[in-house]
Amino acid sequence: MIQNPSRQEIGEILKKAKKIAVVGLSDNPDRTSYMVSKAMQDNGYEIIPVNPAVKEVLGVKAIGSLKELNEHVDIVNVFRRSEFVMDLAKDFLEIDADVFWTQLDVIDEEAFQMLKENGRKVIMDRCIKVEHALTK
Repeated sequence: MIQNPSRQEIGEILKKAKKIAVVGLSDNPDRTSYMVSKAMQDNGYEIIPVNPAVKEVLGVKAIGSLKELNEHVDIVNVFRRSEFVMDLAKDFLEIDADVFWTQLDVIDEEAFQMLKENGRKVIMDRCIKVEHALTK
């Protein structure tokens, strides 16, 4: 069963975080991934688009996959369907990142358990923009 950190702990994570890699970030301003990421960027977070289908989003050059990250990121925020979460979680274990976060309705209990067993922080089925607003 998925047990997310407390709202207070989520607030601490968001206060410390500076850099967010957004998997599935669309360059379409009407998409939720774009709106949420723009709001986070407007609140001072550095956004790294992770999407092989786009060249640039929010003025930042996109990378094709998490494995292309060559720097530390505080949060990997996932805007992909639940069936893609396990593969992304496996990639997450191979990169320098602190928190694996999936957006609303993106849930994979097996991936959650695997990441927890590997000592990683995981937040699933939560909107980072909403959590940021609630914990400001």
